[in-house]
Amino acid sequence: MNIIDEIPSSKTLEINATAKKLISQGKDVINLTTGEPDFPTPDIIKKKAIEALEKDFTKYTDSKGIPELRKTISILLERKNISFSKDEIIVTNGGKQALFNSLLSIAEKGDEIILISPFWVSYPPMVILTGATIKILETSFENNFHPNIDKLKSLISKKTKAIVVNSPNNPTGTVYPENIIKEIADIANKNNIFVITDEVYDVLVYDGKYASLTKFVNPENLIYINAFSKSYAMTGWRIGYVATKNKSILKRIAKIQAHSTSGINSIAQYAALGALNADNSYMIKEFKKRKDFVVKKAKELGLRFVEPKGAFYLFFEVNIDDELFCKKLLEEKLVALVPGSAFNAKGFVRMSFANSLENIKKAFERLEEFLRG
Repeated sequence: MNIIDEIPSSKTLEINATAKKLISQGKDVINLTTGEPDFPTPDIIKKKAIEALEKDFTKYTDSKGIPELRKTISILLERKNISFSKDEIIVTNGGKQALFNSLLSIAEKGDEIILISPFWVSYPPMVILTGATIKILETSFENNFHPNIDKLKSLISKKTKAIVVNSPNNPTGTVYPENIIKEIADIANKNNIFVITDEVYDVLVYDGKYASLTKFVNPENLIYINAFSKSYAMTGWRIGYVATKNKSILKRIAKIQAHSTSGINSIAQYAALGALNADNSYMIKEFKKRKDFVVKKAKELGLRFVEPKGAFYLFFEVNIDDELFCKKLLEEKLVALVPGSAFNAKGFVRMSFANSLENIKKAFERLEEFLRG
């Protein structure tokens, strides 16, 4: 059997496709499945794309990304007190390629990769494709989906190659407190383990302080992942990046990229230069407003959930099979949500509030009718 056959299809994309099919049939579907900001890309970024076309900036670029963009990313990171030079950054086709290239550059058959559950749907397939084995660190609703450090220690073995950490978290909206971030870093440092830190939602933190693993992990063992998708409403532009001070890993990632995609769309790269002067504060304020509304309505409905501290998801518990719940809700009330089993969390459902407040209000009205029924 080919290794590809071991990989499950993406349930989020499946449900999203079903929702779009119903919409094309004229159905009034409210689609709250995807992690995609509903805001337009900032004008300054779109204008840079037009400028690229006018300049005929349409040829092959450096497979690691144009130097100007890597410099821009370095400056943007510096604003967050994260330090990577342009030569320690590789631009990728979205954060997804950054993650896959990173895993492929460090893992092989016989290695173990620790994933913290609930986790993003694409993590397990990526690990499977490297030939490595997945070890799952389960978290609990009662503990706010924070990783238990003693449990993490018990999973460490001579075969452990890396821990993948995603905070703010998709799907739970959890932001790991600094003391937990420090303890994860301490374990990784003591055991000489790589940490792949996926921080694509770092600008979307609503309550409390955000701590980046970049400040605590041994630089040689840290692989940092981010993207323009969530922070600048650029999901379709496919601009992500990976940064590391480990020169050997950086070379491997560059080699993988050179032989797989050759690089990134030249126009999208040029457009991303505009992020340096783009204002995304309005978007963050609006997400905060939506988060507060979603939390208020969820409490009124008596849903059991951990209040999201970051990202744009409400992850709540249901008292029936989560896949059946989502199927029935879509069929009967035309509201599309994602079953928690897609994230290794049976009995939960993920609602994205990356949609208009008007649609979110309608979704809750329909959800209330569904729950009463």
